[in-house]
Amino acid sequence: MSNTISNPQDAEFAPRQFETSDEIDLRELFSVIWAGKILIIAITLVFAIGAVALALWMPNIYKSEALLAPAEEAQGGGLSALANQFGGLASLAGINLGKNGGADKTELAIEVMQSRKFTSDFIEKHHILPELMAVDKWSLSDNKISYDSELYDATTKEWVRKVKPPLQAKPSMQEAYKAFTKIFSVTSDKQSGLVTVSIEHKSPYIAKQWVDWLVTDINQVMKQRDVTEAKRSTEYLEKQIEQTNVADIRTVLYKLVEEQAKTIMFAEVRDEYIFKTVDPALVPEEKFKPKRALICVLGTLLGGMLAVFLVLVRYFVKK
Repeated sequence: MSNTISNPQDAEFAPRQFETSDEIDLRELFSVIWAGKILIIAITLVFAIGAVALALWMPNIYKSEALLAPAEEAQGGGLSALANQFGGLASLAGINLGKNGGADKTELAIEVMQSRKFTSDFIEKHHILPELMAVDKWSLSDNKISYDSELYDATTKEWVRKVKPPLQAKPSMQEAYKAFTKIFSVTSDKQSGLVTVSIEHKSPYIAKQWVDWLVTDINQVMKQRDVTEAKRSTEYLEKQIEQTNVADIRTVLYKLVEEQAKTIMFAEVRDEYIFKTVDPALVPEEKFKPKRALICVLGTLLGGMLAVFLVLVRYFVKK
């Protein structure tokens, strides 16, 4: 019988030989890479030059930050003690003191700083829209900034950028808010309770100035909120005192009026109402970004890997 296999070992060896023929030969890969070394070097060199050009073209960004601590009176300690002592009687009068004397005003202040309303008011109050969205570069020699002529005319102080509707030449507060959130950061350390406020900008002096303004404005805004609320509460409590004859409830109401008076007094005498400055903002001497060395290294590595991939793909397609 001519179709039978005389040696059983040949039958086991045949499929193994077929399987190994599809395996990748490392020597072959290295020989292909070596053969395409000129193309690999050329592509890698192009990417390296491009990465260097990009790193040199990107402007320096400076970061200024301030370290803040919550003010002691920002936690509503007086109302907390009052709630523990007269909470039941206050509830009879329809007044809710809360378990902790109200929400944590420090956390509230952080959320207010990140809100659209506060950001819009901050930009309009200090007239920083051109410095936010039209700065081209900053000169170290004379500490002056130049604007992008395609966006803003510094001579006439008019916006000249060309955009499609519904956008207008002058950026809206929605655009300004998006741009501001990219350079502004406020973080809170859960363990220490300290808050860090930072601004990134092409000008280190502008970054420092904006941080100072932010700290001043948030203290002023939160102070005004509490004073307005305290005055309204005082008016309401005085009306309630006139309408009740129960001695215990009148005692609670007088205590509440006293707490509102304390709130107004602390607000009037303290500039750092919510946040106390632990470490003030400074004009940074060193840039925060870009990391030019890292950009060059990553660009070169990317070019080398892409070049090797192209050489291998071209070889296997031809094969």
